[in-house]
Amino acid sequence: MTNNSVNNKTYLIIGGTGGIGQAMVRQLVTATANEQSDIRVFATYHRSVPDFEADNLHWLQMDVSDEDSIEQGADIIKQHSAHLDWVINCVGLLHTETAQPEKALRQVGTDFFLQNMQINALAGLLIAKHIKPLLAKAERSNEQPAIFATISARVGSISDNQVGGWYSYRMSKAALNMGMKNLSIEWARALKDVCVVVMQPGTVNTQLSAPFQANVTEGHLFTPAYSAECLLEVLVGLSATDSGSFVDWAGESIPW
Repeated sequence: MTNNSVNNKTYLIIGGTGGIGQAMVRQLVTATANEQSDIRVFATYHRSVPDFEADNLHWLQMDVSDEDSIEQGADIIKQHSAHLDWVINCVGLLHTETAQPEKALRQVGTDFFLQNMQINALAGLLIAKHIKPLLAKAERSNEQPAIFATISARVGSISDNQVGGWYSYRMSKAALNMGMKNLSIEWARALKDVCVVVMQPGTVNTQLSAPFQANVTEGHLFTPAYSAECLLEVLVGLSATDSGSFVDWAGESIPW
């Protein structure tokens, strides 16, 4: 990530304590540590207050399953900054302490399904709803748009689904993708020069993927730092014209 690509921007990383989110926070905070720049990073945590600190980093408590919490987080940011240039939602749910992705229809249950939908699909829309005024005040152009990015998953692609299973996760990510596509169309009319993009980070060595890493091809399990670096590089290269895209960590388009 080149220094001049991130200088003088204000970032919000939703889910800044997860594997990818935390790696993004660290890279953004340190990218220009020795440069004259005005980078500011806001990042959210759910329960545990992070122990990583920096002069240009502001932590916020946020529960993305609670709209009031999202709105309060946006209000806190407004007290510290007039605008946001980039917003990246890294929060996702694949399994819980009591539930795993369903391999068959008989395993589908209401509570886990709705939890997936709430965290993976609805949260992104609610974040966009309350963050929009801060993005609206960003200086931006077609070539240097404001960014609203959301981490999704390749298994959310309907046309790429060859093996089935994982009902709740697949369906919630497909719903997320549709919501972000809708948002890109609305904002193309109502909020010019904002790029809404859905991103697949690769299979990353995090708590989310830990129970499922045995099936990953050798060399295809990424560190959070590598995935975060790749995703940020892709974002740097996007224009407002790319809004509504579904791309992977290498910038390659993924079929809906």
